[in-house]
Amino acid sequence: MDNSSKALAEQYRELGGRRVAVIDDNLGSSRDWDGDPPEAAAFWDENIAPLSDRERRDVETYLPSLNDDSDEPGPR
Repeated sequence: MDNSSKALAEQYRELGGRRVAVIDDNLGSSRDWDGDPPEAAAFWDENIAPLSDRERRDVETYLPSLNDDSDEPGPR
């Protein structure tokens, strides 16, 4: 079942976004160690960063996880 959080995460990744989800003790966040391409960074800043903390965490749960080796971030 698709939802708006998943759609935002997918669109961000399609633009080359490289953030990964970091879930620790049920607290979610994302990390951007490699830097995003300009299009992905702009999309994040305009569409995801302004969301409430809860909505942003929902989006982050659809990003590849730091602990998941099966879907490492990187160039597509």
